[in-house]
Order: sequence, then structure tokens, then C-alpha cells
Amino acid sequence: MVGLIGVLVLFILRKPKKIAGILTGVGFAMVITGVAIDPTIETEKAETANEAVDTAKKLTESEKKDPMPVAVAPDIEKPLKEEKTVEETKPVEKQSAKLEKPVPAENPTNSNGTTNLLAVTLVKIIDGDTIKIMYNGKEQNVRYLLIDTPETNHPRLGKQPFGDEAKQRNIELIHSGKLEIEFDIGQRYDKYDRLLAYIYVDGKSVQETLLEEGLARVAYVYPPNTRYLDPYEKAQEKAKEQKLGIWSIENYATDTGFNTDKVANEKPVTPKPEKITPAPAAPVQQPVVTPVPQATETEWFQNCTELRKKYPNGVAKGHPAYQSKMDRDGDNFACER
Repeated sequence: MVGLIGVLVLFILRKPKKIAGILTGVGFAMVITGVAIDPTIETEKAETANEAVDTAKKLTESEKKDPMPVAVAPDIEKPLKEEKTVEETKPVEKQSAKLEKPVPAENPTNSNGTTNLLAVTLVKIIDGDTIKIMYNGKEQNVRYLLIDTPETNHPRLGKQPFGDEAKQRNIELIHSGKLEIEFDIGQRYDKYDRLLAYIYVDGKSVQETLLEEGLARVAYVYPPNTRYLDPYEKAQEKAKEQKLGIWSIENYATDTGFNTDKVANEKPVTPKPEKITPAPAAPVQQPVVTPVPQATETEWFQNCTELRKKYPNGVAKGHPAYQSKMDRDGDNFACER
């Protein structure tokens, strides 16, 4: 019944001029069918019909204003080409200009070599090509780069010809002025943990002097520590030509070391300049001189500690207090500091 009423309502809305006739027909039909109309039910039906009418009006108006859109296939997104971002398209700035140069350490021990001379303090002279200095706050042995001098007290080789002369000359040079060292660009330490350096006194090369005087040979050439190899070889060649020092004995100094077998158990002596003796004058009566008693070798000390109490700087060979056991480095000077 309700459905029938709804259909009628829609029809009424579409044909408003025929409303009166339709209503009359509906009333007539209700009388014939004998339907008893309950006022309450009729009221509810009327409200329902009114709601249906309102809904139908709204649908009609919306159809007029917004007709149903035709379905359109969705656009398929085309793959976009990769575009460089603004940051990528900008030229990359060179960062090297922004980076600060590293500041070298005050006393570098593992950086590249430098031609700067470093002033150092001497601790001890060991032999002709080795000294001990204070470096970076501690005592450190230094082996002279690119040269080799004969040994003075080697545990295996013993004392070699011209070893004492080389050490004595090294002592004279080192004590003659301001001591400085220079590193090369290669390793700074050898396998015995000794520093490898060039040695200077008042700006003059000690290595080159020893080579010029025939007290050292060019040796232990390990690149890249070869900065002064050429001048050293020239200095050595001059000493060879003049047969000075180690070059005065044939085949003694070789590329591999010092051949003591060629010395025939006799230490060669470096020729000294002849002394000029003046011609004797007319004989003159010599005055009688009272002989002075020679010092007897009775001055004896238990050890260097006792000896230094009287002779703080030690004693030389020939002194009454000299004992060979106190001259451990064999430099003819006992208990020196």
C-alpha cells in the first residue's frame, strides 16, 4: 500500500494539474475497498509521503544542476625523466680551498725531511760516526748519514786502523762550535733505534770534513736518504787521490767495509809533518840542573768515583792516576765525564 502511495506521489509531482482528479480517484477507490482510514496512520503516511516528495524534489534538482558525470578513464602517469636537483646541477665547489693546511709539529719525528737545522745538546761522543744528544726531551744516539768510520771498540770487529783518529777528530769538530742536525726525507731511525741525520758545527758538515781528511768512507746509501751523496763522493775522491788516512793502505777501505786482513797486524801511522831542527849553536856550557824526582806511580784510586774527587775531569794516559780499566772506551782518557 505504501509503495502504491509513493508511486502516486511521484506521479502527482510530475503532473500537478491532475492532482485534483487523482485525489478524487484515490478517495473513491478507498471507499470501494472499504478501507478504514485511521487518523493516526494517515498522519504517519502523510509524513512519509511528504519526506518522499522532498527527497524526489532534491534528486530532480540535483539532476538538473549536476548531471551524472560520464566516467573517464584515469590518466596513466607517464614515467618522469630523472631531473637533476638544483643542488646537483650546481657546480661542485672545490673544497681544497676551504681546507686549512696542517700545521707541522714543533719537533716532528715522522714527517718528511727538512733542510732546517735543528740545534741540539751534546751528551756524549761515542766514536767517529756516532754521538749521543738530547732530542725531544730524552737522550738519543745519532748515526751519521751516508758515512762509515773505522771501529774503536767493536764487540766483533774490535779496534780497526784509524778508528781512534776518526773519533778524536770527531771530538775536535763537535766541540768546536754550535751543534746542529738535519734530517733527510726517508726513515729517521735505523734498526738499532738510532736517529739518522746530517751533523753540522757552526753550519759546516762534519761528515764532509771526515771524508775530506780520509777518516771516513761513503757507505750505507739507502734511498731516499741521499740528499748529499754527490758532494760526499767528491770529498771522498779527493782523499783517495791524496791517499789520506784509510786510503793510505791499499785495499783497506772497500765498498763493504774495512779489510783488516790487509793491515798485516800492524796499525798504519798517519804521516806527520817533519819537525825542523835548528842548526846547533856554538857549544855553551850547560848549567848544572838538580834532577827533579819523577812522580812515582803510587797514586791509586778504587774507581772513577774516587778519582773524580781529586780529578773532576778525569786523567789522560801517562798520568800517575791513569788506569786502563777506567778507560773503557779506549780513548786514552780515564774517567772523563
